[in-house]
Parts: sequence; C-alpha cells; structure tokens
Amino acid sequence: MNHIRLGLPKGSLNRDGRGNTQAILISAGYDIEGYEPERESDRRLRFANDPEILPFLTRPQSAPIELGRELLDTAIIGDDWVKEESVNGGRSVIRIGDLGYGKTRLVLAVPNESPFESLTDFFLAQRDRTAPILMFTEYINLTRAHVMGNDGYRELYGERKPLVQVRGLFNGENDRVQIINSDGVTEGYIRKGADMIVDNSQTGRTLEEYGLRRLETVMESSAGLYAGPSCTGWKEEKAREIFEQLMGAVNGQVYFDVKFNVINGRVDGVKRYLISEGLCSDEPTVSRGDSYSTVNILIPRGRYPAVIRALKGDFGASAIVRNEVSQFIS
Repeated sequence: MNHIRLGLPKGSLNRDGRGNTQAILISAGYDIEGYEPERESDRRLRFANDPEILPFLTRPQSAPIELGRELLDTAIIGDDWVKEESVNGGRSVIRIGDLGYGKTRLVLAVPNESPFESLTDFFLAQRDRTAPILMFTEYINLTRAHVMGNDGYRELYGERKPLVQVRGLFNGENDRVQIINSDGVTEGYIRKGADMIVDNSQTGRTLEEYGLRRLETVMESSAGLYAGPSCTGWKEEKAREIFEQLMGAVNGQVYFDVKFNVINGRVDGVKRYLISEGLCSDEPTVSRGDSYSTVNILIPRGRYPAVIRALKGDFGASAIVRNEVSQFIS
C-alpha cells in the first residue's frame, strides 16, 4: 500500500482560538485518533478510515526542516515558520494551498511608553548609545532580515549583519544590535531589560497584558498545507486530495445549511431571488410536493438574518430548518 507521511501541528494550531486542526480534520471526514488538543500522542496517532495517511506530530518550528530533509512528505504549518526557515535559502518546500485558519501577525513590539513610531525612528535615536540593542525572538532569521531592510539600520550600520545568538552559537559582525533566541514567554524579556521583541500576535491582548504595543508588522501568517521534495507522483496527488478535504471543512464554517417550505406557486419567484443573490451554485435544490415545495440552500452566516427576513416576508417561507455545515467542497 502507498503511504504519505503527514505532519500534524502540536501547539497553537491545534488549540481552540487560533485554529483547532483536530476539529477541522474531523469535519473533513477523517476519523483521526490520538490527536485530542493538549493530549496528542504519536503512539496513538492514526487515521482509522484512511490507512494511506501516516500521521506524525511535529512542532511548527521543525516542520519545514522535516519536509526539507524528506522526513515528512507534507505537513500543516503556519506560513511564518516556513518563511523563517527559507528566508536565508533553506531547503525549499512548496505550499499546496492556504487553509485560511490559524491567522496571526508577526509583530515587532516595544513598551507602551516608548516614544518611537517606527523602527527607523528607534534606530536613528540610538546614534550615541553605548549599550547594545537587545531584541528577543523565536524568529531569528525573519527578525534579522527585517532589521537589515530598515532604513534607519542601514544608515547607521550599512550591510553589517546584526549579531545573532542561539544558545551558545553566535553569528554576525554587528554587536551593536543583538538578536537573541527566545526560550519561554517572549513578552517577558522586556521587563528584564530587552529593547524590543518580535513575536506572534493574534488579538494583541497578550501584548497589552505585558504593557507592550505593536511598532511594526513583520508579516502576516495563516496555516497552509506544504509539501517537501519527496511529495511527488502519487504522494502529490494524495496531498492535493487531503487539501481539498481540509479546505472543504474550512469553507463549511462559513455557511448554514437551510431548508424551508414555500407553496408551489411561489417556487419560481424564490428560485429567481436565490440565483440573483448568489445563494446557490447552479440552481436551488427543490423537492416538489402536492401543495408545497422544500427548498435547500447554503446561506453565508453573515447574511443569514437578512435572507431569512426576505424569504419569510416576500415569499411566505415556512418550516425553516437551519443546520451546521461540516464540509463544503465547491
């Protein structure tokens, strides 16, 4: 039997809030075991109804490396970690598609009381500073690239690379600006004396709790399905099948499945309204009875109240039933 090695994220992409990957897999029709949020287990992990998929837990930070080294064929990863691995020419992976959940921003943050309005302002104010500038982050490569592309930094330091410290390893010649790998709560380093941090921020609430504010956005990110060099031939076809199933589950979250009755004499008017409002694919699904017809459509959640008012008020819709949509593959 052919197998595809699928990396599943352990961490924030499998939590309520940022994006529960387990729930999306279940909505996509996969009977997955051993992947309950915060209780994920590599020993129990399996797709009970699709033995062609061999799942493995992976950390977002390591998933792009595992793909590039052909330890995985495909994986669900945030764009931020893919870019972090590839910004300096790391082993390339390709994105099969954006899954549209797990959205976040990678931001450069400073204390609320900081007088600066941009990173350029900050650097230009440091001309006479003697102590090194300290920046803490998990995103070493993205942070260094962002800093070196800044006009203020280039005016002061030219093409010299900021010093990077990852535990006992050091790289870079400009020790006036030091980018240090963060272990633990990155926001907490400001209170310990760091000048700024670069970290993920979804709502900004954590920054507020630590008395910080966003100075600049480094990049925006969401979850995607990525493939490595080993994902070719049958594996690539299978990966695209997985993506279609997952994307169907994500798209399903946007809609309500709605059924209602109208008298037969009003069916044609209802159909014209639904088609003009884009509330069906080609035409509404209609089951005609002796006196009444049942109409089945998908209504975007944001439009639901207005559409129901129109159906009731203009067409006399009755017996309205609303259901959740687990999956919608267009």
